[in-house]
Amino acid sequence: MHYTHIAARNLPPDVELGREPAIAPDAVIADCRFGRYTEVGQGVHMTDSLLDDYSYLSRGCELISTDIGKFSNIAAMVRINPGFHPMERVTLHHITYRRQRYGAHAQDDAEFFAWRRRQRVHIGHDTWIGHGVVIMPGVRIGNGAVVGSNSVVTKDVPAYAIVAGAPARLLRMRFAPAIACAIEATAWWDWDHATLVERLPAMGDVRHFLALYGARDGC
Repeated sequence: MHYTHIAARNLPPDVELGREPAIAPDAVIADCRFGRYTEVGQGVHMTDSLLDDYSYLSRGCELISTDIGKFSNIAAMVRINPGFHPMERVTLHHITYRRQRYGAHAQDDAEFFAWRRRQRVHIGHDTWIGHGVVIMPGVRIGNGAVVGSNSVVTKDVPAYAIVAGAPARLLRMRFAPAIACAIEATAWWDWDHATLVERLPAMGDVRHFLALYGARDGC
């Protein structure tokens, strides 16, 4: 698997997609990894995250400590793993953990920030995250899932589910369980680029696709 690791730099977004990510000049990137054919839009801020093959982030997204699978479609202004305040402390204010900023201590609260990084968000392959969605810390979104615009996702989302609302709730499943299982079992997102291009014509029809590439003995 080829990943480009970027500590903090920008690449031009107007090149044909390939092994190197196409990143808007004003995006702010810190300690992130990118797969092939990936795109990062204008004004994106991302830290400690993975954007895997063929996935893209539209303009204005903000994310931290997030692993995004392949072929993920993320619309504009999405916020993933937003910062949160420690409600169990006497004060909610970040003076208790961003202590250097207030001259309260020589160092910030490293343990708090380490704990926060462990609350990673995981977004599966072939997902669609709508405009303005907020995904809270620690959430897992399954393969093929859809999250409606302006939703607030506080709980895990099953594979191939469609959820929406604040908080997000299940609306329906994209496919019957057997069909969803059969699609997921093909793991088509792991095909190499040449195979993917060759088989694209079949991907517009689920029945045809599974007849050609689905497992013969079921899921």
